[in-house]
Amino acid sequence: MNLTQDELWNTIATLGWDVREDNIVIEIGGTQVSGIYQGEDYNKKWAAQYGDRKYNKDAFIVLKNLSRNDDTKSQPMDREHKPHHGTPEVKKIA
Repeated sequence: MNLTQDELWNTIATLGWDVREDNIVIEIGGTQVSGIYQGEDYNKKWAAQYGDRKYNKDAFIVLKNLSRNDDTKSQPMDREHKPHHGTPEVKKIA
């Protein structure tokens, strides 16, 4: 399937996003960043220098609508926690 610009706009409209008001960002997933500091004499053929970014063959593009991201923290329940599935009572054998 070849993605067209019209398909992209239709998908955004299907999600109900407003491209003029919403904070939509584009990110790349499927990457890796070297987190190991290499000294001056590191093997450049095998080791990546600290902070180098590599894109995997299956890297992908992510569209995020930050305006609709619910980043509120967990709130305590307004009732006592009594799960209906509870831990079953174990009968003791005397």
